[in-house]
Amino acid sequence: MILWSALLAALVGWVLVGYSEHGLILGGIVGALVGWAGRRMIRMEVATATAPLQAQIDLLATRLHERGESMPAPVPVPAPASAPAEPVVAPVDPFPDEEEPGRMVGFDPAVWRAPPGTPAPAPATPAPVEPAPAAPAEPGLVEAAIARARDWLLGGNTIVRLGLVVLFVGLSFLASYAAAAGLFPIEFRLAVVAAIGVALLVTGFRTRTGRPGFGLALQGGGVAILYLTLFAAAKLYDTVPVGAAFALMIVVCAAGCALALLQRSQALALTAFAGGFAVPLLLSDGTGDVVGLFAYYTLLNLAILFIAGRRSWRLLNLLGFVATFGVMTLWEAASYQPADFAAGQVFLIVWVLIYVATGMMQARATPGRFGNVVDTTLSFGPALAGFGLQVGLVHDRPFGSAFAALGFAALYLGIAAFTMHRRRDELRVMNETMLAIGIGFVTLAVPLALGARWTSAVWALEGAGAVWVGMRQARWMPRLFGLLLQSIAALLCLIALNVAPLAGAGFVGPVLIALALGITAWWLRTPLPHSGSRFARGYARIEAVLGDPAFLVAFGFWWLAWAVEAGRYLPPVERGGMPVPVFAGATRALLMMLAYVGSAWGAQAIGRRLRWPVAGWPARATLIALALGFVAERAAGSHVLSAPDWAIWAVSIALHLHMLHRIDRDGDAAGRQPMVRAAHAGGVWLGGALAIDSVLFVLEQTGLSTRGAWEEAALLTTVAAILAGLTRWTRGALQGRGTPRWPLARHEADYGWYAALPVAALLVPAMLLVALFSSGSADPLPYVPLLNPADLSVALALATLEWWRRAIGAANLPNPGAAALGGRAARGMIAWLAFVAVNTVWLRIAHHLLGVAWNPGALLSSFVVQTGLAILWTLVALALMVVAHRRMRRTLWLIGAALLGLTVVKLLLIDMNGSGGGARIVAFIVVGLLMLVVGYLAPLPPRPQAVKGEGR
Repeated sequence: MILWSALLAALVGWVLVGYSEHGLILGGIVGALVGWAGRRMIRMEVATATAPLQAQIDLLATRLHERGESMPAPVPVPAPASAPAEPVVAPVDPFPDEEEPGRMVGFDPAVWRAPPGTPAPAPATPAPVEPAPAAPAEPGLVEAAIARARDWLLGGNTIVRLGLVVLFVGLSFLASYAAAAGLFPIEFRLAVVAAIGVALLVTGFRTRTGRPGFGLALQGGGVAILYLTLFAAAKLYDTVPVGAAFALMIVVCAAGCALALLQRSQALALTAFAGGFAVPLLLSDGTGDVVGLFAYYTLLNLAILFIAGRRSWRLLNLLGFVATFGVMTLWEAASYQPADFAAGQVFLIVWVLIYVATGMMQARATPGRFGNVVDTTLSFGPALAGFGLQVGLVHDRPFGSAFAALGFAALYLGIAAFTMHRRRDELRVMNETMLAIGIGFVTLAVPLALGARWTSAVWALEGAGAVWVGMRQARWMPRLFGLLLQSIAALLCLIALNVAPLAGAGFVGPVLIALALGITAWWLRTPLPHSGSRFARGYARIEAVLGDPAFLVAFGFWWLAWAVEAGRYLPPVERGGMPVPVFAGATRALLMMLAYVGSAWGAQAIGRRLRWPVAGWPARATLIALALGFVAERAAGSHVLSAPDWAIWAVSIALHLHMLHRIDRDGDAAGRQPMVRAAHAGGVWLGGALAIDSVLFVLEQTGLSTRGAWEEAALLTTVAAILAGLTRWTRGALQGRGTPRWPLARHEADYGWYAALPVAALLVPAMLLVALFSSGSADPLPYVPLLNPADLSVALALATLEWWRRAIGAANLPNPGAAALGGRAARGMIAWLAFVAVNTVWLRIAHHLLGVAWNPGALLSSFVVQTGLAILWTLVALALMVVAHRRMRRTLWLIGAALLGLTVVKLLLIDMNGSGGGARIVAFIVVGLLMLVVGYLAPLPPRPQAVKGEGR
């Protein structure tokens, strides 16, 4: 766990600090601390989980104590011949015939046999189980060192060990006193001290069987005395040549190792090897013989490897590892020269192999609950320390660090592959550890060798592989690592994104990330197995909601790859020039739009085939992509009918409609969701925008956009045609006639009401603008009243509004707004619009045929215009009142009468004050005659008897 956290944090730090080595190192340190804290929490969790088992063990011990019995003798199980270690004991059930409450799951009485002749005990009430005490916190480094020193001093034969300490002090005082008094030559004094060391060795060896603790203590003291004596003789007093002292120290080390193996004493071996590793440091003459130093250390490490195959002495292995790699670290930091590369490289490889093998032997000889136990230091130490030293050797060579990481990855992955085929179950933990280290080095090799873009792609694939491994092994931590690694890869890809050719990292990187995330999302669509621990259950709750977001991110990167390709640039033709885009601005935007629509179409097809609902989600948002593409196209100054825009639009719209048809054809609730219904209605609005853009393009191509009233009339006619088409298409479905086909079979209201309502709302102000502000010029054609572009488009818009209003009123939609279209307010609105349209027809006639200027001031101040308006209003009132009289509609007649009264008021306030005598005379005479006609032809209809008060 510490390695995973360190690697992940190192990668994050490397990215965040601008791919600097400082960020890599700092992130690794922080990650290691976090991993250590996490491991400590997990161990506490395991201790808490095993507390009930400990309570059962305490219960068994309590019962034995109450019966006055002792625990049965352990039955030794012979160790394998290859590793004669201490005997492993198998427990014996003290109560084989009882059915205990709280008995452990998996308890097999056939395996636990009671001694022959043991009577069956009487049933007894079990004693209450006391809660297990909380697991003690792990001691720190300082506390652990103090505890070890205390155990050495106070454990075993304390008197002997204190005596050895006192003896060392006494011998030191003796040598110092003899030297000060000049009693004996220095050679004699050193010989006496050495003789005492030999005597301790001989005495300890002779007492090894009768008093083993005493004998081992004396032998250890003798070895230490000999080491110190040889050191003093060679370095302090120069009485023995350094070479001879070096050889004698090797002999002492070998003798100590032989005695340790013979007596199975790890302490004696530690003393011998500690002196052996200290010999070159103590007797160094400063010549810097690197090959000799490393060859000597290699011999010592081979001896440790030999002992590791026969004894599981962890402290001895750690001593050799720390001493070897510590000395090489000091040498590399202080004395390394490029000429020493070959020697350092060879010995570093040998030492890494030695301690990897040592760690494997340690794991093979250490059984545990879930297989053989792995020593963390011996498993991760050679990898981390060896890689650090290797980087120091090759940091100045091209891709040296990357090849170093690949070399370590090949070593650990090869070991994992080899051991998985031979002792898979027994060495499960070690296999997984080797696999994790190998994957970690592969992960590290990528950024050291490749750029950020390729790094993100490889990390994404590696993260998917980690998720797969965690899924197969029902382990949550590899899956979490894989998801985090893919997240970092995605972020790194976005940071380093650029526009590259089709086979470049700018395209391939997002594609590989999309594939990795897509596969991961497919795995996460269902809950994955886990170990059932508290952390695993908590992670499973988070993992259960990550499948859909993972797919959406994968889809986003897939689209991003094609979008980047659409926005690709070519290198400049001339030096110092600007890159040239492959596609024009509008075409580039439309290709990005097509990439999204096509990708959504493909994802929907995959989702329908695999029954994967989230794969169809992007298809519901294609309308947004189409709308953004249209906005980008217009911003670039292009049109829908431009080439090749029209082809892209044709393919995109066809795919969009096909996706909507798929959604409705599936017959599920997706077709009724608001987003899908909005896609149907919004498609009408987008289609209207495309139609208007096409009309503008045609007007620009024909030159009519700047001549007469063709542009505004064409736009108004286009909007009216859209509303008319919707009314004609949806009228039968809204009124329940016939069997509508797709899409009206499920979306008749979406098209007939929700899509048409904004079109109608747009048509009203558009019609008013054309009617009030368009002069109706038909250039290059002559002006014809009622047959000019403005009058015809306004009449078409007015008729379309009334047609749509009646169709909605007859549909009986369950909507208050639709019901209001059949009321008096809606009819009055249409009548008011018609009245405004009729008035503007006269204004355009006055402008074109009578020469009145087309501006509000000139039109309102013209006596001819005012006279015409008075006569027009009277004619309109006459028509209303005649129709009302014939149809016996009192309300309509009163409206006409009100308009007639308004005309009279206008005559008195406006026309009478005018200075134009002829126009004023005509106005009054014509209006008066028309009023007489009204009184004769259309008197007030009688009040209906069935409904009192109608029209009031």
